[in-house]
Amino acid sequence: MNANIRLHVEGPLGVGERIPLTAAQSHYLFSVMRCRSGTAVHLFNGSDGEWQADVTRQGRKSAIAYCLHRTAPQRMPPDLWLLFAPITKARTDFIVEKATELGVRKLFPIRTAFTPAARLPVARLQAHAIEAAEQCLGTWVPPIAPLQPLLAVLDNWPDDRRLMFCDERCRDRPDDGLDRFAAEPAGKWAILIGPAGGFSADEAERVRRLPASHPVSLGPRLLRADTAAVAAITLWQNSLGDWRRGSEPVPASDPGIC
Repeated sequence: MNANIRLHVEGPLGVGERIPLTAAQSHYLFSVMRCRSGTAVHLFNGSDGEWQADVTRQGRKSAIAYCLHRTAPQRMPPDLWLLFAPITKARTDFIVEKATELGVRKLFPIRTAFTPAARLPVARLQAHAIEAAEQCLGTWVPPIAPLQPLLAVLDNWPDDRRLMFCDERCRDRPDDGLDRFAAEPAGKWAILIGPAGGFSADEAERVRRLPASHPVSLGPRLLRADTAAVAAITLWQNSLGDWRRGSEPVPASDPGIC
């Protein structure tokens, strides 16, 4: 078995299930990794955990994986969203990859006053999220929503989801904004980080007026947007998420799943 090969697939996983692999996955297995028919790999689909499967080549561009047994249960990240403004291609890819690795449930690209109006390649970013989940032993791939205006997102903000607003004007210690919630279950949260040029005055004021908003500092230095995303998720996970002492894994049946 090549324990290093993990693939995200569509369709149900279970004993005896036959999973058709995509042409890209088949190429990766047999041309890049030099696998042979009968090689064992790990599969996951975001709902059935991780499964060991044998792969059989079916012609030059296709393969079938035969499920054998489950090797890990379905593990869900906390019900945490990340709202971020796309920046350069490489740095946006970085945000998506690291958010997946650190444990975010869903990603929301947002357009702000200082965000370029270019179209966002959601399918390509989703592929980056899949690759990150495959490499970090995750069994969940966060879906990436279409690009939306920030103010439209705030206008429809759910009443039951708190918003960690990474506010560069906040001068508290980074964990001060979250300490008061540490004694209770984390519940539903989102993190909002600003674009490369920061929020406009109107946008920042609108976020501060949101009842669910909780301003949090990310330290004494001004961070780039991609660095801020990693710092914010790490801070939240350590304070309220599945990194904190005594936290329990989120079951796959959690009703907060989008």
